[in-house]
Amino acid sequence: MPSAVTASADNWWCDESTEYAFMGFSYEVTACQSPDQLQKDFADIRNTFNGRYIRLYGACDNQGFYDDVVNAAWDNGLSVHALIWFGLDWQQRRDSLVSTLYSNAKAKFVMRGIQFSSEPLSMLTSEILGLKGQVKSLGIPVTVSELAYGYQENGGAQNVLDAQDYLNIHILPFFSAEASTSNDAWPIVQENLQFFVQRGGGKKMYFDENGWPSVTSSGVQPNSSAAVADVTNEADYFQLLEDHCDDLKNQAQGGIGWFAHIYSDGQEPGYGIYDSNGNKKFNFAPRTTC
Repeated sequence: MPSAVTASADNWWCDESTEYAFMGFSYEVTACQSPDQLQKDFADIRNTFNGRYIRLYGACDNQGFYDDVVNAAWDNGLSVHALIWFGLDWQQRRDSLVSTLYSNAKAKFVMRGIQFSSEPLSMLTSEILGLKGQVKSLGIPVTVSELAYGYQENGGAQNVLDAQDYLNIHILPFFSAEASTSNDAWPIVQENLQFFVQRGGGKKMYFDENGWPSVTSSGVQPNSSAAVADVTNEADYFQLLEDHCDDLKNQAQGGIGWFAHIYSDGQEPGYGIYDSNGNKKFNFAPRTTC
């Protein structure tokens, strides 16, 4: 980050063609982390893992929380994929985010994109276009965070795909009816990816909600009796992405960047790189280039 905020963010961002391989973490914010906690975690993501981005997940409705996120990202050399989480008062979340983008002078140097959560797709075209108009002067792109299945069960939702500036894709192969072990999951990843390749118009793509669980829970149940949830398979899934770095790099607009879902089991049990006691579950040192 520069030593001081400047008036313009023109030519600030690296070309998206350089954004492939490991990008950073999904980071769940329902706990409304304190500024000190955000600073600690963001410093760890940047310095321990060479993360470039935070992809926010969930929602915190505390006044000023997005300012805390922006400031922590700025201080630690990170940028943010913001999230507007659907649910009660989601319009207020949208308006609060937009307000921060205009009132916090650092925000335009931190906020790389804004994503809508996935429901309901039927109404998202107008919301995407409306938000794009609101942040046009800031040059911040807008997208939707969703599974291929979410589009497919809505007839492909081509109008929603067309409205987005880039595509954020959920890749969660553990839930496939064909799932077994994570090191055999590449055909499932490819099948999901091909939907967006064929329908996405050559737009930049990211795997945002992307991982394999180490345990099952009430909300994490497989659709295949052969699917294995343990730490080895969680680690092997990310190794699978490493092994196919060149395949992902060869996709449109310089290749696919991927996030690890999620930073800590304290944020979503089973998916964290850290367990609920703050210990690494396995060695995680993904490449940012290949």
